[in-house]
Amino acid sequence: MNFSGTLRINKFACFTLLFILFVIIYWRSNGGTYPTDKNEIINLKTLLTAAIHAAEYGGRKVVEGTNRDLNIKSKGKTKEGVNDPVTDADQASHCVMFYGLTKTFPKLTIVSEEHSINDRKCEDQEPFNTDTPPPQHRMIEDMNNELVFAKDITIWIDPLDATKEYTEGLYQYVTTMVCVAYKGIPIIGVIHYPFPPENPQTYWGWLAKKTSSNVANVAHQEEYKENPRVVVSISHQGKVSEMAKEAFGPKTTVSNAAGAGYKVMGVVNGTYDVYLHATAIKKWDLCAGDAIIRTVDGKMTTAKGDYIDYSPNADVKVTEGVLVTRYDHEYYLSKISKRL
Repeated sequence: MNFSGTLRINKFACFTLLFILFVIIYWRSNGGTYPTDKNEIINLKTLLTAAIHAAEYGGRKVVEGTNRDLNIKSKGKTKEGVNDPVTDADQASHCVMFYGLTKTFPKLTIVSEEHSINDRKCEDQEPFNTDTPPPQHRMIEDMNNELVFAKDITIWIDPLDATKEYTEGLYQYVTTMVCVAYKGIPIIGVIHYPFPPENPQTYWGWLAKKTSSNVANVAHQEEYKENPRVVVSISHQGKVSEMAKEAFGPKTTVSNAAGAGYKVMGVVNGTYDVYLHATAIKKWDLCAGDAIIRTVDGKMTTAKGDYIDYSPNADVKVTEGVLVTRYDHEYYLSKISKRL
């Protein structure tokens, strides 16, 4: 008998066999959960859409709060002795933002400045519509899908940034913010200005993708490098103003403002060259702005030059100061790193 004949391999059968083996191995390595489970795989494009809806819905609650008693309470005082208030508007915004996102993406970890309250209206919050972005953000529909595992995502929300100024009627500083962090890195940021109510503005950035159309295209200007326009927090303007002028030179212009979201967007849109913060600050104040500044190739780091980790188990406080720039970050960092 002749066994020396040619053995022909069926390529389709081999491919099918290899594919089946891959599925079995992958299925077992994931504890029996298929990757097509919608609660295990998240589309970042739909998450951006939901984040915009959340920030804007929260903003409406913030505006509504001005028409009734704010019911101002205190969380205590900061290290600078400044009162840290909370209002019914903070809670109402948290209600729609936190529970709306939770109902839309039940497998995601969400960290909010405010705590969940036992309110049936919150628990009855409907999921956000992830199919259709708001009209002014329809450009998102033309962007590509990007799928990630839910376990790698953390959402940070600030239902009302600059609450103290809100209670004082300084509405220009007030924002609502949503941030999406992937493995601790901020990749999507949404900052919504609910005031004035007749013309609210929403800014967003998706790292390595796009920004909203209202984010300014700011060119680098060499003359500002030696004479930077610096913005600092109202609550400790004296100390940081002196520090900025000592570090960057006597021609430095220092302005004060409230709300971390407001100050970061001032750098993003070219009003300021540097945002400098000297004391402890919470990550829900920073995350959305961090994502947007990265999207325009700027940087946010601690005053020691470290990037901020937004993983769910990381400390919620940043205690080593914050430096935000759109250009010349290493230059400003070298000037300030030894002073904070």
